[in-house]
Amino acid sequence: MAIELKVPAVGESVTSVEIGKWLKAEGDAVAKDEAVAVIDSEKATVEVPAPASGRLVRILKRQGESAAIGDVIGEIEEHSSVPAQPQSPSTAPSPVAAAAPAAPRQEIAAPPPPRASALPTPPAPAAPPPKTSAADRAEEIVHMSVWRRAIARRLVEATQETALLTTFNEVDMSVVADLRKSWGEAFQKKHGVKLGFMSFFVKAAVDALHAFPQVNAEVRGDDMVFRNYCDVGIAVSSRHGLVVPIVRSADRLTFAEIELAIAEFAKRANENTLKPEDLEGGTFTITNGGVFGSMLSTPIVNPPQSAILGLHAIQDRPVIRDGQIVARPMMYVALTYDHRITDGREAVLFLHRIKDTIETPARLLMDV
Repeated sequence: MAIELKVPAVGESVTSVEIGKWLKAEGDAVAKDEAVAVIDSEKATVEVPAPASGRLVRILKRQGESAAIGDVIGEIEEHSSVPAQPQSPSTAPSPVAAAAPAAPRQEIAAPPPPRASALPTPPAPAAPPPKTSAADRAEEIVHMSVWRRAIARRLVEATQETALLTTFNEVDMSVVADLRKSWGEAFQKKHGVKLGFMSFFVKAAVDALHAFPQVNAEVRGDDMVFRNYCDVGIAVSSRHGLVVPIVRSADRLTFAEIELAIAEFAKRANENTLKPEDLEGGTFTITNGGVFGSMLSTPIVNPPQSAILGLHAIQDRPVIRDGQIVARPMMYVALTYDHRITDGREAVLFLHRIKDTIETPARLLMDV
C-alpha cells in the first residue's frame, strides 16, 4: 500500500514552499520519522519526515519546484509489501573471473644505464607555462532557497527604507571572565548548561532597553509602537545557515533560563527542527560575529525591529587603569539603529549602559 508524503504546515501565513533537497532517492529504504526531504519557506527550512517505514517509490516534486501546503510530493511503499531488491548483475562477482588463475609474472630485464658523454650538454629550453583549461575556471550556479531570497529581500528593504546608523564602543570583559571562571563549574552542575557570555549581554541589553524604550520600539507608518516586553532575537549559526530564534520575555528570565533557551535553539537549529514561530517577531537582536573572529562590523537591522547589537572577538589589548598600562580582554561592540526613531544621544547612552553593566554586573543585582 502506497502512503502519501505530503507537505506539512510550516506556519500560519505560509501557503506554499519550495522543494529544497531530496535526502532520499527513488528506491531508497526509509524508516518512520526519518527525514526524506527538505522544504524551504520564507520563514524556515523544514525537514519532511517519513510517515511510515518502507521504500520511497515515487518522487512527484523535484528540487526547486513549488508545492502548496498539503500537496503530495512523493509516495512510500510500506515494508510489508515491498519485495527485496535482487543484487544487480553488474555488481555481482563473476564466477568465471573468480575461478580464473592469476597470470604468471614475467620478469623484464632493466635496460642498461646510458653511457656518459664526453661532450658538454647544452642547456635545455625553458618549459612553456602550463595551459589553463576551461575546467580550471568553471562556474557553478546554485539556486537561492526561498528562505535565502526572503532574507536578501528584507536586508535590502532595511537599507532602503530605514535610516540606519551605527555607533561603537569597547567593553572590558575582565569581570565577566572572572565570574565565569569562579562560578562556571557550579553553574553548570546546578543548571546543566554552561555559563556563557551571551546571557550577560542579554541581561545588559534588556536593562538598557527598559532605560531607552525607543530602541525597543518600531516605526509603523507614521506611528511609533513602544513595547513593555523584550523579545530578544539571538543569531545562531548552524550547519544549515544563520538563524535568529527569539528568546521571549527575556527581561523576565534568569541567567540559567537564557542559557538553556539559547542552547536548545542551537541544538534544534543543527537538527533543522526549528519551527516558524521560533523565528517570528522579536523586538531587538543580538548577533555575535566574534565567534568567527570578527573584530568589528556594522550589523543590519532586521525590520520591523529598530536596532541590533553586534558583539565581536575578545582580544587582550593595552588599556590604562589607575595610570598604568595593563592588558585587558577587550571587545568592540556595535549598535546599528534606525535614526528615524532613535536619536544619536540615546543610541550612544544605550550602548554605554551596556558597557557599564558588563563591566560592573553587580548593578543588575542592585537595580541601578
